[in-house]
Amino acid sequence: MLALRGSPLLIAKTFEAIKIPTSIRGTVVCAAKGPRPRYPRVWKTNKRIGTISKAAKLVKTIKELSNVKEEVYGALDSYVAWELEFPLITVKKALKTLEDQQEWKRVIQITKWMLSKGQGRTMGSYFTLLHALAEDDRLDEAEELWTKLLMQYLESLPSKFFDKMISIYHKRGMHEKMIEIFADMEELSIRPRISVVTMIGDVFKELGMLDKYEKLHLKYPPPRWEYRFIRGKRVKIKVQDQPNRVISYREKNENIEPNSDLDEDDTSEDISGIIDEQFEKDADVTLMDPAQISDNS
Repeated sequence: MLALRGSPLLIAKTFEAIKIPTSIRGTVVCAAKGPRPRYPRVWKTNKRIGTISKAAKLVKTIKELSNVKEEVYGALDSYVAWELEFPLITVKKALKTLEDQQEWKRVIQITKWMLSKGQGRTMGSYFTLLHALAEDDRLDEAEELWTKLLMQYLESLPSKFFDKMISIYHKRGMHEKMIEIFADMEELSIRPRISVVTMIGDVFKELGMLDKYEKLHLKYPPPRWEYRFIRGKRVKIKVQDQPNRVISYREKNENIEPNSDLDEDDTSEDISGIIDEQFEKDADVTLMDPAQISDNS
């Protein structure tokens, strides 16, 4: 048989030529093939600036300026001059930061500048502007904005705008305008919240309109169920029992005995029964997109 044998000298030279690297500093250990060298990169990535840092820079730039309209608008124009698209997310985050810091004049300036550019024309932007105008005691501009929104979006205006205007007038003691807006809500078939019903009821009591006060609480009784979000799920929770305000008010002021004839004509139980039937049709726990409850936020 033919046998191949290597000389001991050749084997020794072969082992001398192979050198295994002792340091693993510049190598990467592979799963099956062992260490391999890491080649240096030809290019390096630059640090990307996110919207949070951009918004912080915008807030810092705006707060250093004066209240002159031309100066503020010029700084904002130069800020977005090199942007390929309008930085709507950055501006929105900057507005949120200024709103948390209660810089209402800056919020008004940036919102008006954004709307003048034709950007961000959403109900959220208009509500932010309305809230900022009210907090800055610019009631005339707030009423002008409210009138334009009501005329343009009559049937699609969210209920939180009505609630906001009623609360604005309630803080300033303008009862007649509160009642006018509440009448508009009833004409548009917008169901008011409990806070709005409470404010309107207090106005009726102050003005001595006891009949309207009673009719108001009979028409809009407190709900027995409410929805809350727990861990991202919409959960139906039973509200604690609340006393009937009409009966308690009459007993306090007119000394009416409990369980009198007033309970026989009370239609609040029928209305609340209809509401309970509607709630029973719903599931106890259902998922819901947060965008679908933007009016209640």
